Amino acid sequence: MIRQSKPSPPAGRVIVLTGASSGLGRECALHLERRGFRVFAGVRRAEDGEKLRADASSTRLRPVLLDVTDEESLRTATAEVVDAAGEQGVWGLVNNAGTCVSAPLECVTPEQLRAQLNINVVGAVAVTQAFLPHLRRTGGRVVNVSSGVGAVAAPYLGAYATGQFAKEGMSDAFRRELRPFGVSVCVVRPGAIATPIWDKVREAGGDLLDRAPGDVADLYRASFERFLRMNEERARSSGTRPEDFARTVFRALTAPRAKARYHVGTDARTAAALSRLLPDAALDRMFAKVTAVR
Repeated sequence: MIRQSKPSPPAGRVIVLTGASSGLGRECALHLERRGFRVFAGVRRAEDGEKLRADASSTRLRPVLLDVTDEESLRTATAEVVDAAGEQGVWGLVNNAGTCVSAPLECVTPEQLRAQLNINVVGAVAVTQAFLPHLRRTGGRVVNVSSGVGAVAAPYLGAYATGQFAKEGMSDAFRRELRPFGVSVCVVRPGAIATPIWDKVREAGGDLLDRAPGDVADLYRASFERFLRMNEERARSSGTRPEDFARTVFRALTAPRAKARYHVGTDARTAAALSRLLPDAALDRMFAKVTAVR
């Protein structure tokens, strides 16, 4: 008999969450643990895991060394989680690990694009595949973290948007393929939230532009720097907080019937609405203000 989605109170359920070292993933891991889940939080460095463990309210949070791009690391982490979960099994997976490459697409090298997709898309697929046999046994749930850029591709976020659109399509396919087995799949789309990621985005973006041929970089530099400032200001002024993201992931995990998509923040909801309602020409005119050469 095929299991169907049921109301899923958190008490004691085993959840795996990737990308828990900092930012939204860290906040989410701590929130899920406080709400009663047993959280196996994927981190890439042991010291990040120890800091996370120190801030947890109980032993329900357990850091696990996991690099989603490394097959051996994934095999080891999967075995560790499955062994610790025991008869209870693994019930939930939150694919949160990701990076953001921000630069004009003309300045993004194929190697940089491959690295972006390897973490944000291929890594999410690999982790899902690793835990699916266990999620089928428990009738569990997968939550894939995308973003508002997964609905509308903004200029200078082309590499990131490529990965987020791919993750959206991957999530749709998994949701439809796994439904007969009682495993539900949903997407959480956060908008702009003030986290340390924006400092990394600015630094990496400036580095990418500096490495591009000078005549190409000069074409974009002024508008790209203007875009970075606008992005940072939007994140700082956003009323959306990391805890809003964490609460939304909790809701996605515990809803009796998971929705296909959950939006975090007004900007994420706005992007979703614009993608449905406006023709491409109208969106292009809107973004022309960002890319205008002055």
